[in-house]
Amino acid sequence: MTRKKVAHQLIAPDVKLGRNVRISGFVNLYGCEIGTETKIGAFVEVQKGATIGPRCKISSHTFICEGVTIEERVFVGHNVTFINDRYPRATTANGQLQTEADWHCERTFVRRGASIGSGATLLGGITVGENAIVGAGSVVTRDVPANAIVAGNPAQALNLAKKRKRHIGLLCLDPNSHHAPLQREFEGIISKVIEIGPTRDRNGKYSAFFATQDRC
Repeated sequence: MTRKKVAHQLIAPDVKLGRNVRISGFVNLYGCEIGTETKIGAFVEVQKGATIGPRCKISSHTFICEGVTIEERVFVGHNVTFINDRYPRATTANGQLQTEADWHCERTFVRRGASIGSGATLLGGITVGENAIVGAGSVVTRDVPANAIVAGNPAQALNLAKKRKRHIGLLCLDPNSHHAPLQREFEGIISKVIEIGPTRDRNGKYSAFFATQDRC
């Protein structure tokens, strides 16, 4: 690849760059691999042993540590942090500064087509599935299924992709009462939902709707 000269870049000689990679200023890249047509924003650090696939967008102020593999067509928002050590310590038990031999690098995988919102933090040892979406500011502590949308601290599933079966609950409706036919009618009306419920009270009645994307 022919690099376009940009001021204030630190790109080590051992970095492997694909064709037409676009790299902004104030970056720090060493020992990593970046795929064809990927865009790297300003103030991004990518450590050794990290891999970024083709046609990804890595937004500014993001930290991608050793052990992270990002597949193709992944969006990573601003100020996203990957973590590869679940039990970080500065020193060993005898007070000496830790070396690479004193800790275990947890691997993280972000599968193709996934999107990571700005300000998210991803703990090591997890996989974000294909086409999944991680909401801005989320703290991801476990695997995210393919096509899922997760958000929060810790990140929780809001829905799965349209392929997953939908379930609908009616507000304060006893499923064993004479209102059951009405429930089935509503199930035919509400076509798009975000899976949050339903929940039931202590008497077995529904106490909440699913949150809906369509009004009925």
